[in-house]
Amino acid sequence: MQSHIKMKTFFTTIIFITSLLSSCVEEEALTDATGVFEATEIIVSAEANGKILSLKINEGDQLKRDKIIGLIDSTQLYLTKLQLKASKKAVESGKPDVRTQIEATEREIAKQEREKERIEKLLAGDVATQKQLDDIEAAIAILESRLKSQKSSLNTNVTAIDAQSKTIDVQIAQVEDQLEKCKVKSPIDGTVLVKYAEKGEMAAMGKALYKIADVDNMTLKAYVTGDQLAKLKIGQEVDVLAEFGKTETKNYQGKITWISSKSEFTPKTIQTQDERANLVYAVKIAVKNDGFLKIGMYGGFKSSLGTDQISSK
Repeated sequence: MQSHIKMKTFFTTIIFITSLLSSCVEEEALTDATGVFEATEIIVSAEANGKILSLKINEGDQLKRDKIIGLIDSTQLYLTKLQLKASKKAVESGKPDVRTQIEATEREIAKQEREKERIEKLLAGDVATQKQLDDIEAAIAILESRLKSQKSSLNTNVTAIDAQSKTIDVQIAQVEDQLEKCKVKSPIDGTVLVKYAEKGEMAAMGKALYKIADVDNMTLKAYVTGDQLAKLKIGQEVDVLAEFGKTETKNYQGKITWISSKSEFTPKTIQTQDERANLVYAVKIAVKNDGFLKIGMYGGFKSSLGTDQISSK
């Protein structure tokens, strides 16, 4: 009886071990390669110097692109802008009125032209002399020369003042750009991962304020052997398996967006189907996140492109 029980226990153990090994093989075959999930991370830094007046974010907040979430003190820049505007107004006030200043000379020329016509008529009736006509023509020539000189001088002054005004406009635009950079914005749609600064702190240009990542669109960076590389291509649809703990997994649809052109040594944390492979190729797979995928989570992928499809090309 005891012998029978021992024999039954032995066979039960064998069956359990066999099924365990079988499940391990099946689990291993679920993926061609493994890696970790990544996201596009951006460290947003201050673009201006001054005290942080507000920074309305917390880790985990969802931000929209170009949303203003903070402000750096811009008082001095605003005062500089007001000063430049006053300078521009003062410069433009010195611009001469060309029409007003040449109007008197033009009226004098018109008067002399009428006098010339009168003398020409008198000369035709032998009432005036040729000298009178010559004198009036000389006077008109002098006035026309004076008018030309006035116009040239006035236009030069106007051009110089316009140039000064445009220079001030450029300086105002520079200050306005600096004022805009005092507004802390989100460069992308994403989630705040880390907050590095707080309201009331001094910000210097280049100081890190927070880190944001686009976690809606994740990337699985996995490593494949040279043999597996022949079965992959950019744009190829693949099945992605995300690991949640030791036993729980979830399937996603992914697309290969990048394949490394150079091999590298297998990272210690990465497993491949051929553990003897020292050199592997990095592959990036775009995966749409449903909210469960996290940065640094392990996952793998299974190629949906078979050998038949490759050989038929």
